Amino acid sequence: MAKQNTKQGDERLENVEEALSKTELWIENNQKTLWIILIALLVAAFAIYGITNYNKKRNEKAMNLSYPQEISFEQKATQAVDFASYYMENEDYATALNGDGEKIGFIDIVKDYGSTKAGKLAAYYAGLCYLKQGDYNNAIEYLKKYTNDDKVLAPLALGLIGDCYLELGNQQEAVSYYEKAAKKNANDFSSPMHLVKLGMTYEIMGNYAKALETYQTLKKDYPMSNEAFEISKNIAYLEQKMK
Repeated sequence: MAKQNTKQGDERLENVEEALSKTELWIENNQKTLWIILIALLVAAFAIYGITNYNKKRNEKAMNLSYPQEISFEQKATQAVDFASYYMENEDYATALNGDGEKIGFIDIVKDYGSTKAGKLAAYYAGLCYLKQGDYNNAIEYLKKYTNDDKVLAPLALGLIGDCYLELGNQQEAVSYYEKAAKKNANDFSSPMHLVKLGMTYEIMGNYAKALETYQTLKKDYPMSNEAFEISKNIAYLEQKMK
């Protein structure tokens, strides 16, 4: 009985050894295939990790877009302009231009945020502040930096440059900018005003024919404007003068 059990045990051992040998042989013969499967499993694992990580970052980015942690560059510029504008409105032009030591003024806003819409508006305000202080050269410099094509402010900026040149005694440049201002985004508000300034500058220059022509254009093109109602006396005066 003991011999029979020993024999059976030896047979089971032989069977196990035979199975192991077959497995080793199969692994050896299919090693390349196994490596391909292993690599495929690793790639799949990394792909799953990558997709999961990507979706996580995308969701975080979406959350940041919906609920921004910091204000944008343009918003910073707008806040700075709002601050400096307070001083300008209260006729503290020096502080509006240079800041108060804690907050920057229009000059530094133009320097730091000049590429933004608010930064360009700061250039317009800086020019206006300099003009109010009688510093016409700096006023011209900053007004020329205002490049926004705003329907109201764009022609006004050109007209203010004309005012500066007139104050500096450069009547020809004043004429040039008043003409540009009158044509820029032509409208019933700014165009008549600049045509009046243009006509008056021609009068100062002694060019009464061009002054009369300018006033007549104003009355013809903008008959309902306040300036048109007042210009008739100028026209009558010049017509009498030129007889």
